Amino acid sequence: MSGSRNNRAYVVWAAGVCAYLVAVTQRTTFGVAGIEATERFSATASQLAVFTVVQLLVYATLQIPVGVLVDRWGPRALIVTGALLMMLGQLQLAFADSVGAGIAGRLLVGAGDATTFISVLRLLPAWFDPRRIPVLTQWTGIIGQLGQIVSVVPFVAVLSTFGWTSAFLAASSLSLLAFVLALTLIRDSPHRDSEGVLPTLRQTGVSLAEAWRQPGTRLGLWSHFTIQFPGTVFVLMWGYPYLVSAEGVAEGAASALMTLFVAVGIVCGPVLGRYVARHPLRRSTMVLAIAGVITAGWLSVLLHPGPAPYWLLALLVVALAVGGPGSMIAFDFARTFNPSTRVGTATGIVNIGGFTASLVSMYIIGVVLDLLVASGFSAGRLYSLASFRLALSTQLVFLAFGVGAMLVVRRRVRRQLAAQGVIVPPIRQAVARERARRSRERARRRHPEPPV
Repeated sequence: MSGSRNNRAYVVWAAGVCAYLVAVTQRTTFGVAGIEATERFSATASQLAVFTVVQLLVYATLQIPVGVLVDRWGPRALIVTGALLMMLGQLQLAFADSVGAGIAGRLLVGAGDATTFISVLRLLPAWFDPRRIPVLTQWTGIIGQLGQIVSVVPFVAVLSTFGWTSAFLAASSLSLLAFVLALTLIRDSPHRDSEGVLPTLRQTGVSLAEAWRQPGTRLGLWSHFTIQFPGTVFVLMWGYPYLVSAEGVAEGAASALMTLFVAVGIVCGPVLGRYVARHPLRRSTMVLAIAGVITAGWLSVLLHPGPAPYWLLALLVVALAVGGPGSMIAFDFARTFNPSTRVGTATGIVNIGGFTASLVSMYIIGVVLDLLVASGFSAGRLYSLASFRLALSTQLVFLAFGVGAMLVVRRRVRRQLAAQGVIVPPIRQAVARERARRSRERARRRHPEPPV
């Protein structure tokens, strides 16, 4: 790749990453405005949950159609369209004064968000050497998640100082910026005559069926389902109200915990990427370990007598944050178990998992909170600590279900690998081999062979 083309490639990628960062910002703004939304719309907890459930439902539903459309129209068109939809959605929400009007705005945000991540990833193969793509994929996710900091620091500051309308107008202007940058800087390919090819309906159906039949795709789906949703539910909907109203954490300290969530994701992403590269046969083991850490984190906080200390809440946030970069392992399953011709479809299937779990879980939490208030359990207080503990504990059911599904599908994947001559050794044997390898390396460093 020449120097000028290399520079151009990074400009295109930077514009795409900017669009994704803005998309994450728009995705997470409502989560930190939950208390204000309750007052503005006079909404119950279940009604409030519908805002984000609709957003994520649209996002999840559009994943496979977006994969097809990006082949036809190219990533630039979808990134531009997504930025425009999110701008209109936040503009609608800024002036909404009813639950229905607010939900309409979040529906537009969800549709725009759905087009962005897959489209940005599709830019990489056209502009970069294949050896760079795994690293750039990790950095795309890491930089994009900085949008959460935008929503919990400057957005919260504008919301607290200037109010609802000004805050969401400011958020809308970010999507306008992303729209302009994408329109002017992004090109689908360095080759001007490059055009997308629209697959036939039959070809799309066959590709979808083959991707689903592949056990590795389903292992990615359940991996994403299991460890992506706890952090998403926390950041997008219930984390901020839980910290401020139930645990009694100050707003500034709650914003700091949300920022910690992003920081941990940034640190863990490259570490998990290197682990996957070195131990490709142990990817599911890492996912299961992360699921165990998340479960332990929630149990420690939910079972703590009285409000949890700040340090324990920080450990919970760290555990939830690891699930974000950990869920990227799911896309590696999609990539390695499918041919390149259907990786996009498989990626769409995998991406549905975590967001489906998120939208169902966060809605159930809202329903449980309302039922507890109606029953008099929380003495009429919607966001009491006791109510939140019972409502948030429903996530443990989803974690258990996801782990069970992973274990079932993983056995099928390993049988498939065994048929191909690839044997996954027991974990004890693998650990023993790794220790022996490291011991040999240390011995060679201490006693290098003499030159011949």
